[in-house]
Amino acid sequence: QVQLVESGGGLVQPGGSLRLSCAASGFPFDRYTMGWFRQAPGKEREGVSCIMASDDFTYYADSVKGRFTISRDNAKNTLYLNMNDLAPEDTAVYYCATVMGSIRTTWTGALECDFGSWGQGTQVTVSS
Repeated sequence: QVQLVESGGGLVQPGGSLRLSCAASGFPFDRYTMGWFRQAPGKEREGVSCIMASDDFTYYADSVKGRFTISRDNAKNTLYLNMNDLAPEDTAVYYCATVMGSIRTTWTGALECDFGSWGQGTQVTVSS
């Protein structure tokens, strides 16, 4: 079965950086579009970034564009999210997920990916 294990979260000061990793197993990782979403307390789930299986094309929510970079290492079955210039509003639990359907960006700049399975998440806290 699909297993996704996130790591790399933690406490960081505003302006700092973190690199999240997601170890995948139980499915053919190189054939799956993958993504990250986050959820802050009291807020709805928010798509952060997705990366295609076929050509590594990437998508980002406007809120993270230019600061976050998604990548994948198919040889290691691992998904990454490099996060720079972090701000308090980036505080959330970050989840790695498979993408099972369409990817859309809305007129507000939000990213909507049809997530399938996801892991337990890793907490990112941005605070001074």
